[in-house]
Amino acid sequence: MKVTAIRTHQVTAQDQSLLTLLEAYLPELEERSVLAVTSKIISICQGRLVKIDAIDKHDLIEAEADYFLPRGQSHFDVSLTITGNIFIPNAGIDESNGNGYYVLWPREPQAVANELRAFLRRRFSRRQVGVIITDSTTTPLNWGVTGTAIAHSGFLAVNNYMGHPDIFGRTLHMTKVNVANGLAAAAVVVMGEADEQTPLAVLSELPFVQFEENDPTETELQGLRIAPEDDLYAPLLRSVPWQRGKKGA
Repeated sequence: MKVTAIRTHQVTAQDQSLLTLLEAYLPELEERSVLAVTSKIISICQGRLVKIDAIDKHDLIEAEADYFLPRGQSHFDVSLTITGNIFIPNAGIDESNGNGYYVLWPREPQAVANELRAFLRRRFSRRQVGVIITDSTTTPLNWGVTGTAIAHSGFLAVNNYMGHPDIFGRTLHMTKVNVANGLAAAAVVVMGEADEQTPLAVLSELPFVQFEENDPTETELQGLRIAPEDDLYAPLLRSVPWQRGKKGA
């Protein structure tokens, strides 16, 4: 796998067209490659910004989350939330590189991913290209953030190894590989988190990625999600006082 970060100008509230941004900075995109786009620049181009001094951050988090834990349940003044069926702090709301704004998650990220893939296919006359929209999240019991995919298009997000043998012939009963999150983690570690100014990355040489020429079906998307009561971590997820946010209402 090869990951190439792409430097842009400082994306601010004055930028209103993501496609104009891509036209200005994207190099030639090869067949069977994936474009990673940080969710932040999508949100900025959508105007998903709130002045920091215009609202209480916890009120904003409760408005943007599907579920949230009450204040005081976590350290560091961070709210634990479930948003878009992703376990993520602060409903994905970020202040870094926001230039005085809270940056919210993009509006309809899956639709955006599909639109971006269609744009790439037209612009570069490609049949098999993929898109991931990335953000950063934490892993319990580990310091540091890693990339995660909040939407994808153009490839199977999960490679299912159930029923396959391991190297000693033992049949695998549970193993699935989340390809979308793996690609997002690789892209984000290369794009960086501070002043690198590289909100795009191209991933190529991906023999493990199963490309598709269609948008993800609803069945595929539903297959990515696990209900909290069915999750491996259900004992933890069900033992805390989740409250329903406005997006989950």
